[in-house]
Amino acid sequence: MSALLTELHSELPAEVITTDPDVMGGFAHDQAPWAEHGLPAAVVRPLTAQQVQATVLACLRTGTAIVPRGAGSGLSGGANALTGCVVISLDRMDRILEVDPLERLAVVQPGVVNDALRAAAAAHGLWYPPDPASSAWSTLGGNVATNAGGVCCVKYGVTGDYVLGLQVATGTGALVRLGRRTAKGVAGLDLTALMVGSEGTLGVITEVTVRLRPARAAERTVAGFFPSLVAAGRAVAAVAAAGITPSALELVDRRCLDAVDAWKNTGISSEAEALLLGRTDASGLEGEHEASTIVLCFEQAGATFAVQTSDPDEADALFAARRLALPALQRLGPVLTEDVCVPKAQLATMLALVGRAAERHDTTIATIAHAGDGNLHPLLLLRPGDPGATQRAQAAFDEIMAGALELGGTVTGEHGIGLLKRHGLRMELDPAVLEMQRAVKVALDPRGLLNPGKVLDG
Repeated sequence: MSALLTELHSELPAEVITTDPDVMGGFAHDQAPWAEHGLPAAVVRPLTAQQVQATVLACLRTGTAIVPRGAGSGLSGGANALTGCVVISLDRMDRILEVDPLERLAVVQPGVVNDALRAAAAAHGLWYPPDPASSAWSTLGGNVATNAGGVCCVKYGVTGDYVLGLQVATGTGALVRLGRRTAKGVAGLDLTALMVGSEGTLGVITEVTVRLRPARAAERTVAGFFPSLVAAGRAVAAVAAAGITPSALELVDRRCLDAVDAWKNTGISSEAEALLLGRTDASGLEGEHEASTIVLCFEQAGATFAVQTSDPDEADALFAARRLALPALQRLGPVLTEDVCVPKAQLATMLALVGRAAERHDTTIATIAHAGDGNLHPLLLLRPGDPGATQRAQAAFDEIMAGALELGGTVTGEHGIGLLKRHGLRMELDPAVLEMQRAVKVALDPRGLLNPGKVLDG
């Protein structure tokens, strides 16, 4: 331990190193309940890529594990500390280095908050689409590390679709640039794409270059209230079958609406079991047609009420309720967030499966979903004072993962594997594929010090 601290202090300014146990406790874990974590030996909050590299080199010399961290908003334990590790918290590397309107790209440090980039792009008439529910506080480095999605991804794709290039401190201590700034480029293997979604196990991201899009037309919003989650799932399939690709199609169940209303007094809680929110950003007559088609699909699938709202404040309030659902439920107690994704045609079946899992394991499960692309977030609530609640919820969690795989889906759509879903990864991938991934890990992190125990390990 003393050797590690000597190395760090010899290479870094004292003000970027924290060893106070009370302070380090705030950097020891993300937002995933149940995922184990330890107390780091030190937290380094670098200001430059060179300080990140120096930290990695110090850890290599002392054989110390490294856990990269963004805002700590993850939900799978991917940023959880190991006892005696060094946490590299990138939250202070928060500068937007460049916005290039001609090339439609931005270069940012990893600690830049998602919404800050979106605001900077908007000032140039541009738009950065990926918008996870945590966009007001999650960082671009963390978004890249988990390949985060969001509300807009049904039409515009996920973080990885916008990452052009990266600067990365590797597991050998090198500081390298990957990718490009040009519209096209096929020089060698796509190592940038390899880093996206790697959850800090292949390198520490120190800079991100992302593609931007032109600002889009104002959206039209459709709200539909449904008597069951299964009916809402049928509506999602109907929208897809009608040939509509909405700019958002989000599901919020009654438990979530009630929790948000109790917290924020929104007044939008209803007697319906599910709220489906659709949006289209098509302009003119095309936008009118898409909005009216979504309304019709909702009605034909069994909506008790469906309407296109022309009030932007009302529309924003509805989507705010979607974003606030998880924190509203967390006020009631610990919440384990699932993150399965299934083909759209299987969404209704998957929603029914979640309901059966809740009943079978006597666990309260609320559900939100990026329904337009089949990405469900069942939220498993623990009952305070119930000693068996954790075990039952874990059984339901595993059953939901298995059910998603049976329906042709995946155990994680956007939150990553981290610690909580290592078993799920082994369920999903063939042993030969797992070995290929381990080979890549060994090649890029031969000492095994980058976020050990996450994703492939265990």
